[in-house]
Amino acid sequence: MLTVTNLSFSYKKADVLKDISFQLKPGENLAVIGESGSGKSTLLKLLYGEYDLDTGQITWKDHEILGPKFNLVTGPGFMKYVAQEFDLMPYTSVSENIGTFLSNFYPEAKQQRITELLEVVELTELAHTKVKLLSGGQKQRVALARALAKQPEILLLDEPFSHIDNFKKQSLRRSLFRYLKEKNITCIVATHDKDDVISYANTMIVLHEAKIVANDTPEALYTKPNNKLIASFFGEYNDIDGELVYANQLKVVERSNLKATVKQSYYNGKHYLIEAELNGKTIFFEYSNKIKPQTELHLSIERKHATL
Repeated sequence: MLTVTNLSFSYKKADVLKDISFQLKPGENLAVIGESGSGKSTLLKLLYGEYDLDTGQITWKDHEILGPKFNLVTGPGFMKYVAQEFDLMPYTSVSENIGTFLSNFYPEAKQQRITELLEVVELTELAHTKVKLLSGGQKQRVALARALAKQPEILLLDEPFSHIDNFKKQSLRRSLFRYLKEKNITCIVATHDKDDVISYANTMIVLHEAKIVANDTPEALYTKPNNKLIASFFGEYNDIDGELVYANQLKVVERSNLKATVKQSYYNGKHYLIEAELNGKTIFFEYSNKIKPQTELHLSIERKHATL
């Protein structure tokens, strides 16, 4: 089990993380979310041993993870960290990059492993292409595969799909997280994009002002967000009389106490996102068709379990 106890860290006396505690079982997936500058990336670097803690302790099973004061080489052998900058070899092929840390004493096993990981990150057709010729998203996939090559016990991912084209993200996420679950690899993902983690994370922690302000399952956080920061992570929301209501929870009805005036309609694929005014405040709701500006209509709040 990964155990983080009362972790605190600061830059030049400014708190970046304070009193951070959580646990994660082998094979579980943890999502770390929060605004830019909330400490997501710093937390991953602390877990990897890149910095020394001010206070607290990080342990994996019976092994304590310590910073550079105690280790000449950053990062324990059972852990891999994929940062937003990729440390790849540009003048060698994709396959050679993935196999960098695999033993040459067993060439058949090495090639089999490379082939397996090429399939996981969907780069089989580019196996012999030099990395310098790849797009940013393709390089990100090479970095993911290389991190998995020696099958770590823990994988740390910092915005792992940020460079990848939208049409590739969905299948890549499914492939990667399916593989991690099959191999019982513990994974921690720092992201600002709910689609990166909502279908795969066992737990989410929310960072705000250096502290954890929420720690629960994605479903629990979505269903009952206790503040606007959490609600905003999951999509468009409204504050109606102090209640946080998602856009898909507002329904058009014949008569109610909520009378709104339509301002604009935004096409969003399977529905329109309607911007309207309610009691002098701007709200958003979803509707199947475009609605003319200045149309007056009534809304009700569907308080049963909302659909993600």
